[in-house]
Amino acid sequence: MTFDTLGLSEKVLAAVEAAGYKEPTAIQTGAIPQVLERRDILGIAQTGTGKTASFTLPMLTLLEKGRARARMPRTLILEPTRELAAQVEENFERYGKNHKLNVALLIGGVSFSEQDKKLDRGTDVLIATPGRLLDHFERGKLLLQGVEILVVDEADRMLDMGFIPDIERICKLIPFTRQTLFFSATMPPEIQRLTETFLQNPARIEVAPTSSTAENVAQLLKATPSKDYEKRAALRELLDNAEELQNAIVFCNRKRDVTTLFRSLERHEYNVGALHGDMDQRTRMMMLDNFRKGTIKLLVASDVAARGLDIPEVSHVFNYDVPSNAEDYVHRIGRTGRAGRSGTAYTLVTGEDQKYLDAIETLINKTIDWQGEAMDFEAAAKERKARRKTGKPARAGSSSNDNEADQAKPASRRRAQTKPRDAGNGVTEVQPAETESAPVAKFPPKAGKKKPADGKSEPAFSPGVHIPAFLLREPRPKKAS
Repeated sequence: MTFDTLGLSEKVLAAVEAAGYKEPTAIQTGAIPQVLERRDILGIAQTGTGKTASFTLPMLTLLEKGRARARMPRTLILEPTRELAAQVEENFERYGKNHKLNVALLIGGVSFSEQDKKLDRGTDVLIATPGRLLDHFERGKLLLQGVEILVVDEADRMLDMGFIPDIERICKLIPFTRQTLFFSATMPPEIQRLTETFLQNPARIEVAPTSSTAENVAQLLKATPSKDYEKRAALRELLDNAEELQNAIVFCNRKRDVTTLFRSLERHEYNVGALHGDMDQRTRMMMLDNFRKGTIKLLVASDVAARGLDIPEVSHVFNYDVPSNAEDYVHRIGRTGRAGRSGTAYTLVTGEDQKYLDAIETLINKTIDWQGEAMDFEAAAKERKARRKTGKPARAGSSSNDNEADQAKPASRRRAQTKPRDAGNGVTEVQPAETESAPVAKFPPKAGKKKPADGKSEPAFSPGVHIPAFLLREPRPKKAS
C-alpha cells in the first residue's frame, strides 16, 4: 500500500514524497482514512511506528479549507512535554511546506508576549502543553470555541503525569462537536476507561499488543554491584565493549543521578551531554539538537527523553537504573530500533531490583536474557539482611570518586559517644568523647512542674544536653548612654 491510496491531498502527498517516505506504517494505514472521515480515533501502537504522522498528515488535508480567526485556533494538539510539542511542530513544518498555515507552539520557558503575537494573527494549528495553554486562557488571550479537532498525544503519559484535571477542563472548553484523537504507545485498562469520557464511538486502531516492545531491539540484562562507583564502572565497561555503538541514551531514574553520572562520564573523557526536567528550555533544546546532529555521542537523561522523541539513528539505550514503572521501560528502549532499524538495549540490574524486573517481564510477556552471569537475587537479599543486623548500610551512598570505595569519616566528624556518669547530689553528668570539647549542662532533675526553692524559673535545657559555647558567654555590658 502507498500513501496515494489513503485519501490525502495532492499538497500533502508531494510533501511526503519530498521527505522520502514511500509506504505508510500500519498505524498510519489504519488511522489516516478514519481521521479523514471525521471519526474519533483511539490509536495504540508501540513507539517508533509513526503515530505523529498518523494525525499530522490527515489534519493538513482537512485544514486546506477554512480560515483561522484571531485567538481562536482551529485545531489543538496537547503534548505532555515541551520536547514532544516542539517535535510535532517540526512535523507540521516538514509536511506542511506547501500549505500557508499558521502554527503556534505554547510551551513553558518561552516568553508569553511572543506567543501572544502568534495567537493574535490567527492560528490554524495550536500545539501546547496543558499548563501553558490554561495560562493563556486564564489571561484572556485564547478562545477555544473554534477548535474543530483535538489531539491528545501520548495519552498514557499525560494521565500518568497528573494532567487529568487539566485535560477534563480543556475538553469542557472545546465544542462538543469536535473530533477527538487519542494516540498512545500503551493503554492500560484504567486509562482506557478514562478515554470513554473524551471519545464518542471511536475507531480503535491497535497494530501491536499493548505494552509490547519492538522485535528488532535486542534486550540484555547486566548484573552490577549496588555501590554507585562500581555501577558507574560497569556502565563504562559496557560503553567501551558495545558492538557497533554509534550513539546512545543513558537513562537514570532521578535527576540528581543524571547530573552525577554526566560529570563522571565527562571526567572519563566521554563525549556526553545531559537532559532532565530542571534544565531551562533553551539548554534542553540545544542538548537534543546536538545529539541529533552527532555533536554529542552519549546523552544521559531522565524519563523526559523517554516518550515520543524521534531521534531515528540511536543505536543503543542503556538503563543505568531499572525503571520503577514497568511501562517506562517500553518507552525507554523504544528510543532505539526506530523505523525498522535494529537496536540494542542494556539494563543494569542490582540485587535490589528484582521486583521491578519481574514487573517489566510480566508487562512485555518476555524473559530478558542476561549478558554474563545472572544476578543472584536470593544471595543479595541475604547479604542485605546480614548487613542490617550488623548495622552496616545495605547500599553505599552516592560518591563522586569513581576510583575509591567509601572512606571512613575522619574522627572530627564522628558523633561523640557519650556515657552517663553519676556526679553526686542527684546530678547526672554526660561526659563527651575525647574528640569533642562541647560544654555540658548540669541541672538537677525536674520535680514535676514546681518551681525551684530559690524562685528561679526552670532551666531551658534538659539534663545532659550539650549547650553551644556561644550561649555560655557572659553578656556584654550595656554602654552608658
